[in-house]
Amino acid sequence: MVQKVVVATHNAGKLTEIARIIGETVEGSQFEFVTSGQLDLPDPVEDGTTFEANALIKARDAASRTGLPALADDSGLIVDVMGMAPGILSARWSGRHGDDAANNALLLAQLSDIPDEERTARFRCAAALVIPAQVSADGQAHEYVQVCDMEGVLLREERGYNGFGYDPLFVPRDQEGSLTSAEMTAQEKNAISHRGKALRAIAQYFHDLV
Repeated sequence: MVQKVVVATHNAGKLTEIARIIGETVEGSQFEFVTSGQLDLPDPVEDGTTFEANALIKARDAASRTGLPALADDSGLIVDVMGMAPGILSARWSGRHGDDAANNALLLAQLSDIPDEERTARFRCAAALVIPAQVSADGQAHEYVQVCDMEGVLLREERGYNGFGYDPLFVPRDQEGSLTSAEMTAQEKNAISHRGKALRAIAQYFHDLV
């Protein structure tokens, strides 16, 4: 029997990425992944103050509306000299949601006087899995959250055309070279990324569905 799982996103590309990563950890053929967009689910209000809280808000909402297991993630950039910023406001740092060019330009301006050795940062991802009681292996409702980081440094100008968001400014530490996330292939990035780590960690709990 194949278990349907809702991925709380309207991004078809993210669905493909998540299904592949989960399939590397558990037997992917046991699960059918669909997006909340494919099911015409509305986006919930993400009013949490942490990545973990917002990931759970999305997963809980999708699970409650469908009665199916739901997987969600929330991620962003944390710059060390800026405390937790941009943090959960990463996608709308410039005031316009999803305007990557404006977000990057504002961040570069804010860091213009920061020495290279102090331009450390990390991408953080929280992945949440909510399993309703009626579909869990033991008949009990379960909620799981995994949080993972990818550490690196921020450049003074953009490099690369792959990826999105702050990828052209970010050079991950966990690599042999000095590529930005936007210069890496999808496979290279996913192997070390915060999202890849968080999803591989949450995948272990899919065993509670079978």
